[in-house]
Amino acid sequence: MTHILRMKCEDQAGIVSGLGQVLDRFGCNIGQSFQFLQPASIREDDVAEIFFLRLEFTCTEQTDWSELEQELEALRSCFDADLSVRESGRAVPTILMVSKFDHCLIDILYRVQTGKLPLDIVAVVSNHAHSRADVERLGIPYYLWPVTKENKQEQEQKLEELIERSGAELVVLARYMQILSDEFSSRHFGKIINIHHSFLPAFKGAMPYKRAWERGVKHIGATAHYVTPNLDEGPIIEQDTERVSHSDSASDLVRLGGDVEARVLSKALRLHIEGRVFINGNRTIVFKG
Repeated sequence: MTHILRMKCEDQAGIVSGLGQVLDRFGCNIGQSFQFLQPASIREDDVAEIFFLRLEFTCTEQTDWSELEQELEALRSCFDADLSVRESGRAVPTILMVSKFDHCLIDILYRVQTGKLPLDIVAVVSNHAHSRADVERLGIPYYLWPVTKENKQEQEQKLEELIERSGAELVVLARYMQILSDEFSSRHFGKIINIHHSFLPAFKGAMPYKRAWERGVKHIGATAHYVTPNLDEGPIIEQDTERVSHSDSASDLVRLGGDVEARVLSKALRLHIEGRVFINGNRTIVFKG
């Protein structure tokens, strides 16, 4: 069994050697490993260099996990580190949220069904019935919760209860066109991922591709990011673009944009699931394999 170890702390002597010695004593073999040292000067309020580490390791059948966990806990305390270990490849319990445009939803469902994305889809939530048949034929619960100004708080409370009841560890806004409250976004920071066209801030709001076509843009794209109370300004996980030209119609841009959105979201989900993304303020450190 392969495990993923993530560590974040102020840089100091002995981190890598100490961790390596612990894993070696328990017969563990280190595989893929990534490190990054963020200079203190990257922000004016930084007072120390920050060290980020992600590594994969395997153990033998003789490894005493209880003792290993105690040793890792001692390292965590010694370096005052944010340190976690989890099994690689574990399907993460996830709630998908969608409105009318379901290209990202369908793409995720296909990748999950074909074993290309390790998610356990515990529910799909929507304010429209458009995708219900496609979801329920896979045996996935579909919750139709229309949102109005009058019931927005009530529907969000239902979502909170669903997260608790289902054990969901991730919420994916797969083109869900409703704004979550500041309280909800803050409470689940780092566990909600959104996909957005990369026209921000020039083309915020409705009909972005039509307005992009009217402006004659030469690239369209998409951005996957963590949700924060600041609308569409959360830490970015993944981005990509597609070249377009004067010969492309507004409909072409919608079609091409949908392809980019689905591609970027699936990449972001895999990076998150594999523990390759570290949130650091409003930025991310992303260790791509």
